Amino acid sequence: MTADVRKLAEILDEAARTARAVPQPEQGCDVATAYRVQQELLRLRLERGDRISGVKLGLTSEGKRRQMGVHDVILGRVTASTAIPDGAAVGLAGYIHPRVEPEVVYLIGRRIASVADAFAPDAIAAAAPGIEIIDSRYENFRFSLPDVIADNTSAAGYVVGPWRPYDPARWNLGVVFEIDGRPVQVGSTAAILGDPRRAIVEAARLAAAEGTVLEPGWVLLAGAATAAEPLPAGAHVRAEIQHLGSVSFTAEPSAGGSTAGETTAGEPVTGGTRGGEAAS
Repeated sequence: MTADVRKLAEILDEAARTARAVPQPEQGCDVATAYRVQQELLRLRLERGDRISGVKLGLTSEGKRRQMGVHDVILGRVTASTAIPDGAAVGLAGYIHPRVEPEVVYLIGRRIASVADAFAPDAIAAAAPGIEIIDSRYENFRFSLPDVIADNTSAAGYVVGPWRPYDPARWNLGVVFEIDGRPVQVGSTAAILGDPRRAIVEAARLAAAEGTVLEPGWVLLAGAATAAEPLPAGAHVRAEIQHLGSVSFTAEPSAGGSTAGETTAGEPVTGGTRGGEAAS
């Protein structure tokens, strides 16, 4: 491992632990190196007693990929310390500029070590509605594609609703995303890769490329079904997905914690340009 990989991982780890944003790296890196930074970042967390509880996909929206000038989705990891119980109250002091988005969440039913394993009938044990909290550790939520991969795809927290038996025939489902009882986004799970079932194969492919096996009991956050929304203090956030049910949490007001309303995303980027926005 190069010193630069270790140093960037330590900077991002410190930013997440202290909820203090850091500038984008002056020296860019390629995607392969960015995934090495992500792995080192996760190693630091695991050394403190955390554990990996699943994986997540980013850039699952075709429009977002075009905006970022890329043609592939990206992979991140989620950990047990970032899991939030359904209906819980969450303090915002540990976040920098959080945003929220509704997700389809799959429960891994068997060990998936290759793309072929993703097609096994028992690959997915259940599905649930979910909400992801994304929180870039970079100033003003601005980053390049390698930057956000290194920052573990802005993963910061996730809430999973009640599990339902997985029915692959039910994939194009209506989504209503509410903040304080008001719908702020309405969409469909078809926005996730055109078909959220594709997330299972894509996660298997990307994980195998990084030497990661998807373990039974892990969650797979398939990607955002709508655009992300800022998370203000005191907000009640709820997502309802047709046939899957609903999931919610409340953001407690907290002294000293910043919220998404205190910063704005930068201009969208095209390939090779710095300064992007939310990855999911």
